[in-house]
Amino acid sequence: MSEIRNDWTREEIEKIYNSPILDLIYRAATVHRENNDAQEVQVCTLLSVKTGGCPEDCSYCPQAARYHTDVKVHKLLDVDDVLEKASNAKANGSTRFCMGAAWREVRDNRDFDKVLEMVKGVNGMGMEVCCTLGMLSEDQAKKLQEAGLYAYNHNLDTSEEHYNEIITTRNYDDRLDTLENVRKAKISVCSGGIIGLGETEKDRVGMLHTLATLPEHPESVPVNALVPVEGTPMEKQPKVPVWDMIRMIATARIIMPKAMVRLSAGRVRMSQEEQALCFMAGANSIFAGDKLLTTPNPEVNEDEELFQVLNLKPRKAFKNQEKATVA
Repeated sequence: MSEIRNDWTREEIEKIYNSPILDLIYRAATVHRENNDAQEVQVCTLLSVKTGGCPEDCSYCPQAARYHTDVKVHKLLDVDDVLEKASNAKANGSTRFCMGAAWREVRDNRDFDKVLEMVKGVNGMGMEVCCTLGMLSEDQAKKLQEAGLYAYNHNLDTSEEHYNEIITTRNYDDRLDTLENVRKAKISVCSGGIIGLGETEKDRVGMLHTLATLPEHPESVPVNALVPVEGTPMEKQPKVPVWDMIRMIATARIIMPKAMVRLSAGRVRMSQEEQALCFMAGANSIFAGDKLLTTPNPEVNEDEELFQVLNLKPRKAFKNQEKATVA
């Protein structure tokens, strides 16, 4: 069984990342099978419950208020509407339901109270409920946990060295502080990043190094390929080669053996064969539904066909974990 380590060096991770691709896939596939059921893939649904108007300047994000994109701003959805969409997601095979709000940070107001009601409702359906709401205080994290929140997503996006080239309205420590607050509240951590932001390979290694040397590895590590959106500073970035995605997924699998490695944004541009290589390299989670917040995603029927072709099966909710309880 692979050793769980939190003392990886950048040099070790860089050597893994740059190893011959077939050797890398083989090693990652071996680690994956030692620690996970390789035929299981978790199916998640991501819903934007509050879209656009964000004051941040994340250069890849069409929801930033300062950029002129086709994203239509809408206020926080009603609780009943969200619960209906969660119910539909469950009927379509999702076992995790993630709600995203285009906020810089959570504020203690009526909107946050509504989110707490959403969390309680989705948890009551027997689904793993996740939120991504921006920066979070320790007290707010505790309130989410008491409402039944299972996981909180807060991506690092890139390396600390490259971060200020992408975002200037917050700093890297803000990201890490939120992850610490989530962990203190005993909520599962979901944190990964995006490739295709003009970063170097050393930046990719740096991001993975930060995640793998946290006191506890994130239970979930999303690997996103940039989907360039017209109107954002990243609109002309080239498509990320699939081999780069495979390298990121495989390296994440090797250094964080038990994490759920999520094949996230950018999957809509991949063929079945390319996705199959990602699963072989250790990815064991996807997002289903036609959108990831505001960017395109494969249709549900396409994913059903993919699972049939690859003989994959959906992972059950709360596998090897306890269901979140409402205080």
